[in-house]
Amino acid sequence: MATRRTFIKKAAAGGALMLAGGFPYQSLAGERVQKLTILHTNDVHSHLEPFPMDGGKYQGQGGVAQRAALVEQVRQQEEHVLLLDAGDIFQGTPYFNLYKGEPEIKAMSMLGYDACTMGNHDFDAGVEGFAKQLPHANFPVLTANYDFTNTVLEGKTHPYKIFRKGKLKIGIFGLGVELHGLVSDHAYGNTKYIDPLVTARTVTEKLKKNEKCDMVICLSHLGYQYDSNKVSDMVLAKETENIDLIIGGHTHTFLDKPMSVINKNGGETIINQVGWAGLRLGQLDFVFDSKKGSKLANAQSVIIAKQTRAF
Repeated sequence: MATRRTFIKKAAAGGALMLAGGFPYQSLAGERVQKLTILHTNDVHSHLEPFPMDGGKYQGQGGVAQRAALVEQVRQQEEHVLLLDAGDIFQGTPYFNLYKGEPEIKAMSMLGYDACTMGNHDFDAGVEGFAKQLPHANFPVLTANYDFTNTVLEGKTHPYKIFRKGKLKIGIFGLGVELHGLVSDHAYGNTKYIDPLVTARTVTEKLKKNEKCDMVICLSHLGYQYDSNKVSDMVLAKETENIDLIIGGHTHTFLDKPMSVINKNGGETIINQVGWAGLRLGQLDFVFDSKKGSKLANAQSVIIAKQTRAF
């Protein structure tokens, strides 16, 4: 497999990018102000190539090479960037059927993902199958409400990680959906599911109050919203105090713009999700002021499209 540099150069030559849903970003001034750009995906489901040019709704869209070109473009323009994924990396194309997740994890490493969480389909080859692919990952897998004690994943994931970007301290943690009923008992084995609300309150209090993080991000595979009382991103936002941003997955929801929710403390929690299959790349630009905290200054849903040429 090509090196990351070669891979990105090839991707840049082959990808065409179209932006949708953005609004103008105001220039920043003053030493106390810092910008943070967060790029994110969810539910890519092994879609390493663009959708075929067969007249379908998504023809020519998606593909890891086009995504790599866009990510590299943003990194060249912005100083402080995080690239994150909200789970369901596996299952959906023959790549997973044949290689059980190896090319998906290698591609994410080549793109320079900073962190991901696990979705229910990431158990489709069992905990053993996921553990087998982890040596290919140069990024942490964050999941706070799965207890992997007495499984091959014990000690190989993390509940959270703190990232430093410039003067900022960013705490990121992961939450997964309940596996029973979605995943075979054999696939998740001795994995124990812990209440995500209880987990979130405990972890975020530590990140905000003890670790003094400037921002707390949840990589959630709980799902955006349900008609039932099942815990979702909307419920998570409303019933917790210390989450600034929820990057969601599981329900394959294409949000036209991020949702702003008033949390239990009267503050703002932002939720975003960008559908499935690697068709979109979310981009959220935050401005941090030492006196006023953080503010979402720009949001874009980036359609990743295959380049076409007229001959």
